[in-house]
Amino acid sequence: MAISLSVVLLLAIILVVLIRGGSIKAGPAIVAILFGFFLASTNIAPSVNRFLNSIADTINQISF
Repeated sequence: MAISLSVVLLLAIILVVLIRGGSIKAGPAIVAILFGFFLASTNIAPSVNRFLNSIADTINQISF
């Protein structure tokens, strides 16, 4: 839960920066948000969640 909340917050910050910077307009940003919202309610959502968790675990195991 903490990872998904952090990812949501990070993506929201990136989206705000892109909109304010003019890299992305409000229309495409709304479409991207709606796509993510509806994707979360499909059968593929658990697979996407497992994939992102495995990436987070892999990054977490890297020692510098």
